[in-house]
Amino acid sequence: MDKNKVAIVTGAGGTLCSEMARDLASKGVKVALLGRNIEKLLIVENQILEAGGVAISVSTDVTDQISVERAQKIIVEKLGAFSILINGAGGNQTEAITTINKFEPKELNNDDPNFRGFFNLDMNMFMNVIQTNSMGSIIPCFVFGKTMAENGGGSIINVASMSSFRALSRVAAYAFAKAGMVSFTQWLGAYLAPANIRVNAIAPGFFLNERSTKLLTTPDGGFTERGESIINLTPMKAFGKASQLVGTMNYLLDDEASGFVTGITISVDGGFLASAGI
Repeated sequence: MDKNKVAIVTGAGGTLCSEMARDLASKGVKVALLGRNIEKLLIVENQILEAGGVAISVSTDVTDQISVERAQKIIVEKLGAFSILINGAGGNQTEAITTINKFEPKELNNDDPNFRGFFNLDMNMFMNVIQTNSMGSIIPCFVFGKTMAENGGGSIINVASMSSFRALSRVAAYAFAKAGMVSFTQWLGAYLAPANIRVNAIAPGFFLNERSTKLLTTPDGGFTERGESIINLTPMKAFGKASQLVGTMNYLLDDEASGFVTGITISVDGGFLASAGI
């Protein structure tokens, strides 16, 4: 990796993107860490600095164009011209997730706050999830991508999901947005090819982070019912580790190894998408 490169990583305080940011920094890339929670970003920044790398933290709302433009100004002033963008910002909201997998008449007249069918979801939260997981990548591509085009090129990696390919139960809003991210990656990859910007995506399988650990595992080290279902449908019989994403990231950023690759989404999923479950 060229040590003179500058990378922008959104959602850099999260489990997966913080690992990507640390790996880039270990290769000499200067990294701008973007996210809403500055405290989480500073933890990653300090880890990079202690390891001898270069990083800055910029509190940014990636769904707000003005906020992203403000971040870009800071990045250019402190680190210089950038040529890598990793769009990892995303997430879900409890109020936009059903607690059941299929319709039950109870949801038509429901006053139990712990029971959510599709007709009990908070549509404002539903829209928030779509906004975060779609415009939260599109706006950075719009703002940073323009500057990359002005500077002669670069590479963009979007983060997709297993729900980009399968309508996973309970997470309709998240699946809606992540399915669109695969299409957008194809569209933008074709569109920006003349600008010498390659656009690809990584679709992580089921990786454990703070939220999913509570959802998929039990305090005694076992699996919840949903966690067990995922393991049963994953041929490699394990959840992913953040370190297992960086090889794919490095491949997609390598202009020699993947210089003729754009518009694709690579799944890193332990075989989940390859398994029919029967």
